[in-house]
This record gives sequence, C-alpha cells and structure tokens, in this order.
Amino acid sequence: MPVKQLLILRHAKSSWDDPALADFDRPLAARGLKTAPPIGRELSQRGWLPDLALVSPALRARDTWRLVAQELPKHVQAEFAEELYEAAPATILAQVRQAKATNLLVIGHNPGLQQFVLRLAGAGSDDSVFKKIEAKFPTAALARFTLHGDWADLAFGSARLTHCLRPKDLA
Repeated sequence: MPVKQLLILRHAKSSWDDPALADFDRPLAARGLKTAPPIGRELSQRGWLPDLALVSPALRARDTWRLVAQELPKHVQAEFAEELYEAAPATILAQVRQAKATNLLVIGHNPGLQQFVLRLAGAGSDDSVFKKIEAKFPTAALARFTLHGDWADLAFGSARLTHCLRPKDLA
C-alpha cells in the first residue's frame, strides 16, 4: 500500500476591518494575500502535491485555497465541506476518513486544526516539529503527516508528523 500524505493548512491571515461582516464572510487581510502563495510554491518545490483539497467554505479558507492552488503545477480537485468550518478535531478526523485520495490537503481553522494535528501525531513523529506546533500554529502554517493504510482506518496517534512550515520560515 502506498504511503499517504496528509497536509493540514490553517487559512491565511484574515481581515477584521469590517466589524459588520459575519465571521464566515471575512476576507483575507493584506498579509494573508501575501503569505498564501509561497505555501503553494513550497508544496510544488517539495513535490508535496495534493490529489484532493478539503476546504472550509468560509471565505478566508476558500481564498487561501485559491492562492495556494494557483501555485501548483496541476489542477487539484477541491471539495468545500461545511463540516470543516470551525471544526473540532473529531469532525476533521471524520472528514479525512472519507477522503478518496493518496495525498490530501485540508484547509480550516484554529483551534480545531492545531488540536487535530497534535492528537494525530503518533509514533515516529518529529518531536521538534510537534513542539513547534504545540507552541503555536499560526495563520498559513502547514503541518505534514505521512501514514500507511486507508484513510478510513486513520485514528488519533496513528500518523507520523514530519514537517511544519510557517510563512516566516519561507520569507
């Protein structure tokens, strides 16, 4: 069975400029517009190309995906999952378990994403990466896991956390 790759991306920095906007409808801030494309370029350069992206339908997550996708060398199918909007770790796990892809990208929100990453990390995970994410999982941060087996069998503590990329790491 091929090694699967799970990429977890927190949406890029969003704007709070319009207090009348619902949280769901907040766009990316100027910083978010600047930091999302380098993440896509880094995915391309490292060969970490998703086959499928599961994306929160919130505007800031969709815009993050659009900017990342523009930097990828191939078209990647995206599914916008209502369940990922401000999802708890168990909900994110349930969405991932249904995936039909070898390399999966999930774009969502904190605190659920950070908690999901920390709970998913199991044997063979890079301890320094775990500690970095435990301290902070900022906007536009990307965590990378590898795992064997089917998505349907994924459980907390069963994937190998290998990398964390933050916008400041790519500057």
